[in-house]
Amino acid sequence: MASKLAPFIFRTVARPARIASRTQCRSFTATPRVASDALHVHRDTPVNNASIPFKFTEQNNKLVDEILKRYPPQYKKAAVMPLLDLGQRQHGFCSLSVMNEVARLLEMPPMRVYEVATFYTMYNRDPVGKWHIQACTTTPCQLGGCGSDVIVKTISEHLGIKAGQTTKDGLFTFVEVECLGACVNAPMVQINDDFYEDLTPESTVALLTALQDSAKSLETTASSPDVEAGKGALTGEDKNVKSGADVGKDSGRIYNKDGVKIPAPGPMSGRKTCENLAGLTNLTSEPWSTEVFRKDL
Repeated sequence: MASKLAPFIFRTVARPARIASRTQCRSFTATPRVASDALHVHRDTPVNNASIPFKFTEQNNKLVDEILKRYPPQYKKAAVMPLLDLGQRQHGFCSLSVMNEVARLLEMPPMRVYEVATFYTMYNRDPVGKWHIQACTTTPCQLGGCGSDVIVKTISEHLGIKAGQTTKDGLFTFVEVECLGACVNAPMVQINDDFYEDLTPESTVALLTALQDSAKSLETTASSPDVEAGKGALTGEDKNVKSGADVGKDSGRIYNKDGVKIPAPGPMSGRKTCENLAGLTNLTSEPWSTEVFRKDL
């Protein structure tokens, strides 16, 4: 029996000795950590903590009811993403209070809501500027037109900030993002919900300048003693939005009240969608056989 147990005892005793004899060392690297704790770690700030109250407005509560009607009662937790988006649009960013209110409405653990908000990058968990500029830097935008590197440099130099920062006046937040799906009209940026495509350094500066001028006009109008309270902001009655067919070099969103012109979303090169900039290159000759065409074209 002793001869059978001896090998087992020897191996058991020798294993800790072998482990202790190994050289204990840690790899050295001069590069920063690539892990981003901004995505999954919350730190209370004066503008983002659970003590700040948040409730949906009366108008948004009606939207909440409409959203919940899309799902069976037992699956209403599936509405977490649209409700987070609605809360973010009302509050300005997806704060802890917004997430807690969504969890209360959907009767789900707050941690489940936090998991969704920290997974998807479209939820801004920190305050952003009035205009959230998202510049695409994926391969098509890197190679298309003047290239996204030029656009990123232009935005940084004009606003005086780098990607991931907000201007001191709180008007602009600038970030770099992956593909936004407008590859054929590269380079492009998304500002809030609008796409601005076929950008050049000149058109980018013109766009940013127009946005800055519109903010100054709003401040001047709102502070004017001749304007009644609540009538200083530009509303749907104060502006004339041109149709998509008018998008081009001389078109855009025109604020008639203060004479500020902001380019309309879409291509900034003069084309209406994604047609060839060189003009029509096919279907230019007569058809080979008898064809029937629409009479209204």
